[in-house]
Amino acid sequence: MTSFHRDKILPETRLPCFKDVVAEGQAHAASVTIGDSAFLKEQGVGCEADFKQREAGQGRIMQHAQIGYRSLQRSIEAARTIHRDVATAGFRVDRYGICLDWSMGYPKDQRAGRPKGTGLILNDSDDFAQLANAAPVAPHFGDFVIGMPSALENTVAALRAGSTSIGNLGQYFTFELPGWHDDVATTRATVAAIALAAAQPQPVLIHSNIDDGFAARFSDLASALGAVMLEIYIVDDLLEGHASHCYGHTFSGPLARFAFQRALGRVSRSPGTMVYGNTTGFGENEAANYAALGAYLMVDIQAQLAGPTGHAINPVPITEAMRIPDIEEVVAAQIFCGQMIRRSQGMESLIDVTQADLLADRMIEGAERFKDAVLTGLDQAGINIKDPFELFLSLRRIGAKRLEQAFGPGREDISAPNGHVPIQPSPVLKEISDRAAQALSGLSDADRACFATSGLRVVTATTDVHEYGKRLLEEVFSELGIETIDGEVSTDPDQLAEAARGSDAIFLSTYNGVALSFMRSLKAELAARDLYIPVFVGGKLNEVPADSNTNLPVDVSGEIAAEGAFVCRSIEDLYGPLSELAAAIRGRE
Repeated sequence: MTSFHRDKILPETRLPCFKDVVAEGQAHAASVTIGDSAFLKEQGVGCEADFKQREAGQGRIMQHAQIGYRSLQRSIEAARTIHRDVATAGFRVDRYGICLDWSMGYPKDQRAGRPKGTGLILNDSDDFAQLANAAPVAPHFGDFVIGMPSALENTVAALRAGSTSIGNLGQYFTFELPGWHDDVATTRATVAAIALAAAQPQPVLIHSNIDDGFAARFSDLASALGAVMLEIYIVDDLLEGHASHCYGHTFSGPLARFAFQRALGRVSRSPGTMVYGNTTGFGENEAANYAALGAYLMVDIQAQLAGPTGHAINPVPITEAMRIPDIEEVVAAQIFCGQMIRRSQGMESLIDVTQADLLADRMIEGAERFKDAVLTGLDQAGINIKDPFELFLSLRRIGAKRLEQAFGPGREDISAPNGHVPIQPSPVLKEISDRAAQALSGLSDADRACFATSGLRVVTATTDVHEYGKRLLEEVFSELGIETIDGEVSTDPDQLAEAARGSDAIFLSTYNGVALSFMRSLKAELAARDLYIPVFVGGKLNEVPADSNTNLPVDVSGEIAAEGAFVCRSIEDLYGPLSELAAAIRGRE
């Protein structure tokens, strides 16, 4: 077991007193209450949790859609149109996940000059209210509110707009805003925001997407479920709130997806928010994407029929892997989902849940051991595990990898991922391993030998929290014998340039609409250090132009290439230029 010491985790001589921070949040409750939104009025409920429990009790499966174009007016139009057109087809969208831009994570008075992504930017409380009341659908402010430096001010606006599902706590543990390094201020805002929500007369769901948190970084789903238990302990037991969880982005295996829903339903105290679509199963073939959509929806439908948890299910538009979906594509996915639910009635009698429940039992047992081991280990390290501020900050600073290395519930094995044999392997690991094998299959023995003897040293990094591509690169490079330096997740250009000293190339994965601006800043930082090494860039290469009159992102791969980067649409695209680099290095030697 790795030893942890308080002075290494929390070296500060003084941290905010959590009771004072909680009091700060509670004080806002005197003037901040839940607004009477169109959804709450139409449904005759005081909060979404009550609605979820009512609908689940009646055996109805709820539907979730994601909206949030950069333009507020287009987002309002989307909210109205999707609700209307899906209802006309005989179905209902119950809740909207509102895709805020990650720049909204900065405090409002500090956003000027900060980089922006491609999502929606709400400037004041009135913007929140307009969007939340555009249609009688539950507004779910799921990202870049709780867990961010702006947590308290954004939670105030969300509550006043009538939202009773606010997140994303999972992002607190893993997401770093560019240029923001004050994790004490982020923790303070997060604790105060949860305290404000907990002080409301109606339950407010503190949403956490585990795929955005530790789950995607653990090797074991039992550890992921243990992280859920830790969040419930902090939010429910220490802060008297209502933790609610989402999963699904990376859950590709049907048995594990089904079993995790069963396990989550048994450990949770509040209804779940939503089961997100398995987006890693999508590619650029629309017909194949419909098969992936239908496959995961069927699992989610049957899981809700077998054991309702209050989660709404999310039909992801089949174009999401290629671009931001149009309104009509969101409508089509919702109608497809509604028809699947309708046609699935009665199929539950064909489903044997025995194997899923056995797996759920194993995950719960492992999760409980993981949670207990983490709390015991932190207590022994001198962390006050009754102090939500200290506990939040400690978990964030230690990080998923070190937590699982020290406390993973599986049998210890130095050769296994994070030093433990998983009770149930994370589907992310298998997906990355399978994709790496596919990428390597086209290389000849001569190609492999060329890379293995090249002496290449490369840096891998991401511009944001999405690290799937980074981990894939690292597995491929490991198989090829290429030394890899960790340039970190959610890195800044200056940090990455420093990490690149002594390396032969940089490999950058990006997702959140900052590819071009990041590349330009990185190029300047490298030049300032007299480093002139190749940069390979892959991921979602789009950005909203500064002079855009549509607020829609456009492909910027050409501009990135013009800055001197190698643009990689797939991992196979890097082999050619990397071979040339390896040959050049051997020539110099």
